[in-house]
Amino acid sequence: MALSATSDGPFPDTWQSILRPSSDNALLIWTHVRAHVIAPIVDAAVVLCMVMSFMLLLEAMFMSAVSLYVKVFRRTPEKRYKWEAMGGDAEKGGSDFYPLVLVQIPMYNEKEVYHLSIRAACALTWPPDRIIIQILDDSTDPLIKNLVKVECEEWAKKGINIKYEVRSNRKGYKAGALKKGMEHHYAQQCDFVAIFDADFQPDSDFLLKTLPFLVHNPEIALVQTRWDFVNYSTSMMTRIQKMSLDYHFKVEQESGSTAFSFFGFNGTAGVWRISAINEAGGWKDHTTVEDMDLAVRATLMGWKFVYVGDIRVKSELPSTLKAYRHQQHRWTCGAVNLFRKLGRDIAINKEVSLLKKIHLLYSFFFVRRVIAPIVTFCFYCVVIPFSVLIPEVDIPVWGLVYIPTTITILNAIRNPSSLHLMPFWILFENVMALHRMKAAMVGLLGTSSVNQWVVTEKKGQHIRDKTDLEVPLLEPSPTKCSERVYVLELGLAAFLIMCATYNLIFGNNHYNVYVYLQAVAFTIVGFGFIGAPDPTS
Repeated sequence: MALSATSDGPFPDTWQSILRPSSDNALLIWTHVRAHVIAPIVDAAVVLCMVMSFMLLLEAMFMSAVSLYVKVFRRTPEKRYKWEAMGGDAEKGGSDFYPLVLVQIPMYNEKEVYHLSIRAACALTWPPDRIIIQILDDSTDPLIKNLVKVECEEWAKKGINIKYEVRSNRKGYKAGALKKGMEHHYAQQCDFVAIFDADFQPDSDFLLKTLPFLVHNPEIALVQTRWDFVNYSTSMMTRIQKMSLDYHFKVEQESGSTAFSFFGFNGTAGVWRISAINEAGGWKDHTTVEDMDLAVRATLMGWKFVYVGDIRVKSELPSTLKAYRHQQHRWTCGAVNLFRKLGRDIAINKEVSLLKKIHLLYSFFFVRRVIAPIVTFCFYCVVIPFSVLIPEVDIPVWGLVYIPTTITILNAIRNPSSLHLMPFWILFENVMALHRMKAAMVGLLGTSSVNQWVVTEKKGQHIRDKTDLEVPLLEPSPTKCSERVYVLELGLAAFLIMCATYNLIFGNNHYNVYVYLQAVAFTIVGFGFIGAPDPTS
């Protein structure tokens, strides 16, 4: 059928009005696409984020409830398990009452802190003939390697049973070093092994407080203690890290230990039953979270873990943004990749109960390691800001306000002394969620960088009087501009500023207040104005 010619041309009036190049028609097309294409996509993203947020909320509420139960009713590990002080005088002998203990200290080019852990280990109260200190030095710097060797020789001259061990290569990184250390004949004669990173400084009574759990409870494989931090007050970034790690120990580790006798080994400041390590298959180097890997395999064999929060071991937080980013990438990427590798083994395991398997697969791995970083970044840094551009999208107030407020309150309850820092903690954690989400995707997909290992840099800062320190809010990190500027963070900051400004001018809500603040946080991190100066720059 031929089109009849009209004064308006061969097309219907409606189509001519759309095709006619004008600002009105462009706006019409944009409105149509926004309402029928973009809005449904954003609505779907909102629904998905709401579901994930609710999952995260339920997990946080459960962990907090268990943690508060332990605190209120004083359900300490000493009340749940048999604990009796070791018999005899550890300093005067009494060796018959004490098991043979190996203390392993793996290190790699730890020039600033190597002496701290060695001196602390050599000062542990335990019969001299029932303890072996093993230094596993993977250092590649000859100067540092010589310093560590000399330190060990000095302690050996004082009568300490200390062994200095090196390898010809760094295969397997920390897991490889620990595995190689266990192959020595003297290590195979030991009953238990205490593990400390190079910056950890246990008190002299550490073994006297932890070993009774293992000696008197044969079903326990691991005793994990809490980390304390000698440099938490040096910057805003270290204070925020302390808040996150305090929550991890007080809530996550405490609840896992109480409810399921399981939690992820933190890789240091813990004592293992060597027979449990061997039964679980020993240390393996197929992941960058060798500590969590061993813990999961051991619990699948039926072993129990206990967390003792009253025992604290001094350590050092990453003080530069570069070091902290590397650490968070390794922890997040490794955990998610381990989920990918062990998920099937957990599901088909017959040694543990169905409840524990659900806890491992759903709570421990899926919600905390996969869902948490994804929803934190996608919802609070992308979906909420982008929704201001799409008026058809409506985010429920319970998901926008109530859920994050509740999670924040649950965190604040266990960190009352840091309540004034909570807004900074929220904004900074949202920025770091960008890197954790990237790391989670790398671990989930198993890309070529999944096993990337960068040792967390230590600066060797000693304990300071926190009352004499001022906490800087903004402090430039590296001196080189190329290392100080982070393009991805600045790009996100620009996106957030655009969304906030649009909402300020055209919006009918006040999302711009939060979005502007989050943009400032991304800008601060993007220009490296957080953390201590990088000494390598």
